[in-house]
Amino acid sequence: MPRISGVVIAYNEEKYIGQCIRSMKKVVDELVVVDSCSTDRTQEICRSLGVTLYEQPFLGYIEQKNFALQKALHDHVLSLDADEALSDELVASILKVKDNWEHDGYRFNRRNRFCGRWLRHTQLYPDRKLRLWDRRKGRWGGVNPHDKVVMKEGSSVGRLKGDILHWLCDSYEEYLDTINRFSTIAATEAFKKGTSCSAWKVFYKTFWRFFRNYFVKLGVLEGYMGFVVSYQDAFLCFQKYAKLRHMNRARDADKKSVSSKNG
Repeated sequence: MPRISGVVIAYNEEKYIGQCIRSMKKVVDELVVVDSCSTDRTQEICRSLGVTLYEQPFLGYIEQKNFALQKALHDHVLSLDADEALSDELVASILKVKDNWEHDGYRFNRRNRFCGRWLRHTQLYPDRKLRLWDRRKGRWGGVNPHDKVVMKEGSSVGRLKGDILHWLCDSYEEYLDTINRFSTIAATEAFKKGTSCSAWKVFYKTFWRFFRNYFVKLGVLEGYMGFVVSYQDAFLCFQKYAKLRHMNRARDADKKSVSSKNG
């Protein structure tokens, strides 16, 4: 039976981190929290619940999660965000896996709560995530802020019943802040990689994001809230590419200015 380390990164998560820790303690053998210098009661709550707590200034989502991964005692790890928790069905599934570990990693659905409502459509469900794995076979990768576990070639991945429960946002204002923050991070990462962005790209990426969420992913079945989620996700997409286009144009203008001066 493998022993499992629970791993969480956090910053000012006093509202949800308690339920996150309590749900994980049902299945893990130790729990590590890496906190990015919270100014609320996050660290106090963690200490009261007996976790191993580290403080580390934020390195970036991928970098912070890999830092936390290194602090785990056991090679089999379960990773959640501080605003997530395990459903009862998922707890039961993980306990079964501990008795019969067959794959290198396991993924499961994530159910998102948006402004007080659990959603079953749009990109917010099933929103599959690989969060239980052997760290010798995989680590965090992807592109900030969209981190994901990247497994080594040839690794086997299974699927478990049950959901990660994710409190995505409690208000439109909160989600708008998230959109602004995430779109800036994503645009900056794309800019560093030299990604180009035409006005047409801004348009079709935004349009497709809405169409995919509302029609392909059946957001229409969620009624008004499905429209809101589809629109907000399209707006996030628009912000990312609009910011990227602005960065590219500013860079090109600087180059042109330097070239004219040298000429």
